[in-house]
Amino acid sequence: MRLEKIEILGGGPAGLYSAILLKRAMPDACIRVHEQNPRDATFGFGVVFSDQALSFLEADDSETHDLIAPHLERWQNMTLAHKSQAITLDGIGFASIDRLHLLQILQKRAENLGVELTFEAKVVAIDEMEADLVIGADGFNSLMRTSNPAAFQTSLDTFSNHFAWFAVEKAFDTLTQTFVKTEHGAFNAHHYRYTPSRSTFIVECDQPTFDAYGFATLDEDQTAEICEGVFADCLGGAKLIKNKSVWRQFPKLWCDRWVADNRVLLGDAVHTAHFSIGSGTRLALEDAIALVKALNEHSSLDAALQAFEDARKPIAKKLVDAANTSAAWYDDFAAKMALPPLEFAFDYITRSGRLDMARLRKMSPGFMAEYEAYQQEASA
Repeated sequence: MRLEKIEILGGGPAGLYSAILLKRAMPDACIRVHEQNPRDATFGFGVVFSDQALSFLEADDSETHDLIAPHLERWQNMTLAHKSQAITLDGIGFASIDRLHLLQILQKRAENLGVELTFEAKVVAIDEMEADLVIGADGFNSLMRTSNPAAFQTSLDTFSNHFAWFAVEKAFDTLTQTFVKTEHGAFNAHHYRYTPSRSTFIVECDQPTFDAYGFATLDEDQTAEICEGVFADCLGGAKLIKNKSVWRQFPKLWCDRWVADNRVLLGDAVHTAHFSIGSGTRLALEDAIALVKALNEHSSLDAALQAFEDARKPIAKKLVDAANTSAAWYDDFAAKMALPPLEFAFDYITRSGRLDMARLRKMSPGFMAEYEAYQQEASA
C-alpha cells in the first residue's frame, strides 16, 4: 500500500517510531509528526525495558536498534530492600536509557529520513486534518481518543496507590525496590540508573499514607523533602531531582476498538501498562511495528487497519493484564511488609500467579536456593 499523506499526533516514542517505519516503507509519502510541547521537553527521566525486550527491535529495524544500544544501561539482577536486608533476585534483568536521549535519537533518525517534525503545534480539531491516515500516538491524554471515546470503546480506571516520579544523581547497581515503614505509613521506591551517574527514583505510597502525610496539600519541593527523609539511607544524602514530580495515580486505560475510519491509536493513547513491569515503551514500539506491517501487507487501508487491530490487540492485552496484576500487588504492599524479607521477596516474584516452582528455579536459581534453604530451616 502507498499513502500520500500521513499525520501523526504525538512526538513520543510511539509517534516518532511510527514515522520512521512509515517513511522507510513509503519514502514518497508526506509524513508529519505534531508535538504540542517544545523540542526536548519531556516528562520523566529514564525509560526501562525488561531484559531482552529490545530484541524485537533488533530483528525488525537493526539500524535504529544499533543507534540506541550503545546508550543503554544494563544489569542482570534485581534487588528488593526490605527490613534492612537486600534480597537479590537473580536472572531478572533490565536495560534503561535517558528518555530525552531516546527521543533525540528517534527525532534525528526521523528527520534524516525526511519526516517533518513540528513542535509547539497543538492540534485542536482532528476533523480538520486532511490525510489518508491519522495516527493518535499522543499519550494517555490523547486528543484523538478523548474527541470520540465511544468510537474507541474506552474504559478507564485508576489504581489506588499514589506515586511521584523523581531522579537522583546516584547510580544504583540494579533495578531496586526499596520498602520503608514509617510511623505514618509505608513507602516503596522503584529506582534504577539510566545513565552512568543518574537514576530514576519513583516513590509510591498507599492512600492512608498519602493522607497521613497530607501530600494533597504539599508542593513538589515539600514532597521531595519528605521523600528524601523517608529514603535517607537509600539516597545517602543525595537530593531528589524534580520534573513535574507531582503525585499521581496510575491510570488503567484500555480501548476495545483501536481504529475508527482512517484513524488509529497506538501506545499509551490506547492502553497503559503499569511501570512495575517496564513494558510501556516496548508496547508502543511494537504497536508501531505491527501497524506498518499490516499496511505493507494489505492493499486497502480499511483492511490493513482492521488486520492491525485483530493481530495486535490480543498480544497487547496479555502484557496489559500482566501489568495490571503486578500493579494490584503494589496496591497492597504495605500489608505484605509484615512478612520476613525472603517470604516477602517470594510473594513479590510470584505475584503474577503464572510461575510454578520449576520455572522459578530455572529463572532465578540463586534466589530460589536461598529461599528453599530458608523454608527447610524454618520447618525443621
